[in-house]
Amino acid sequence: MNRNLITAAAQMGPISKHESRSDTVGRLIEMMRESKARGCELVVFTEMALTTFFPRWMIEDEAELDSYYEIDMPSAATQPLFDEAKKLSIGFYLGYAELIIKDGLKRRFNTSILVDSNARIIGKYRKIHLPGHYEPQPNRDFQHLEKRYFEPGDLGFPVFKAFNGHMGMAICNDRRWPETYRVMGLQDVEMVMLGYNTPFGHVGDQAMDSLTLFHNHLSMQAGAYQNATWVVGTAKCGNEEGSRMGGQSVIIAPSGEIVAQSVTVEDEVITARCDLNFGKRYKETIFDFEAHRRPEHYSLIVERSGAVAPD
Repeated sequence: MNRNLITAAAQMGPISKHESRSDTVGRLIEMMRESKARGCELVVFTEMALTTFFPRWMIEDEAELDSYYEIDMPSAATQPLFDEAKKLSIGFYLGYAELIIKDGLKRRFNTSILVDSNARIIGKYRKIHLPGHYEPQPNRDFQHLEKRYFEPGDLGFPVFKAFNGHMGMAICNDRRWPETYRVMGLQDVEMVMLGYNTPFGHVGDQAMDSLTLFHNHLSMQAGAYQNATWVVGTAKCGNEEGSRMGGQSVIIAPSGEIVAQSVTVEDEVITARCDLNFGKRYKETIFDFEAHRRPEHYSLIVERSGAVAPD
């Protein structure tokens, strides 16, 4: 059975601190239209696609901080994106900052949703691997305060049956951790969608920071290959409020090969025909988990090596 899913990664250039939601949504709609014109059935937007990357600043005013979060989805500002998706009959992944009130308390998450071609939200994910710090760090031009402004996701790594396949979601720093892909891989994931806002100079070590783009692709290609899944990585990039962020959005095959890559640090759409059957070749041979994976022996290997097993 043919299971080709023509997919777009809709990379975003910088979003100004003062850019309105309606203007930003207008940019998303333009890229959605371009994706549909290329025959796409699914478009993957980036992490925090509705606002500038506000964790780069220490924000002490509660009202200002709240202004970056979405309480409702869709909201009045984002409803046009859903309306256009339904009109075009195209699905999408969208990352945003989410604020919920539970038991009278504010809870904040770095969230993504999966929306089908009828504009229905069919999946939600909340970022688990939060990078950066809780307290501001000295001698930094820009902070990275995700731990201050978000709590770790509480939805796990679910896989959703949609678009005639098994679809998973991740966000930014999640891509660096093998557990992200493996948890979904054990659920037979066939496409992992993830957006990222990755600044240069985040680590503060020039040798490491110079490898930012290499490590970006390395982690996603490894996750794709080792779990026999497509990976669609979509960047927010360019010089945003003085902070330089990496681009090179990619669509990666289950072979680990990059089949499409952006060439700008601006709004740019890249596309690929993703055969969801492609991963089966690897799942039935090299990465046949049932035949070759042996988790029952892992603790024994740790004991024999003299390593200290985690609690």
